[in-house]
Amino acid sequence: MLLSLAIGVCLVLPSNASVVDPFRAPECERCAGNRGVEFAVPTGSDVVAGLSGTVSFVGVVGGRNYVVLRATANPAVRVTYGGLALLAAPQLRQGSVVVRGERIGIAQHSLHVGLRIGDRYVDPQLVASGNLSKVAKPRYRVTLGARRTHSCSR
Repeated sequence: MLLSLAIGVCLVLPSNASVVDPFRAPECERCAGNRGVEFAVPTGSDVVAGLSGTVSFVGVVGGRNYVVLRATANPAVRVTYGGLALLAAPQLRQGSVVVRGERIGIAQHSLHVGLRIGDRYVDPQLVASGNLSKVAKPRYRVTLGARRTHSCSR
């Protein structure tokens, strides 16, 4: 039921990247797991916003730069980008409005992409692959850092 809130969100995920650490749902709220997907990406690649939204967090966690976007189309949907070598600009801060395709940072050797709907972590690849037996159907289009103007179809 909670996941049905994601309908209407279009998210861009890396496609020219290898998964080096897949999503592993934690057994409890504070248990170990991987609450997103780690992609191997070329160092220095642009990391672009996968959806239009508002920056709800930008900063360093565990020595890695993170940006969290809250979707404009549905504020219950949040996407986390981690492992950024550099942030796009000093003006990228909490409350900044970002449009899909806008550069938010520069990648190191790996990029973490996490997806939360409400308080629940969701495997971004499960949703993107269309294996939606336990997840509502947000719309996804997959690219790697390309600044293409496109729309997701229903």
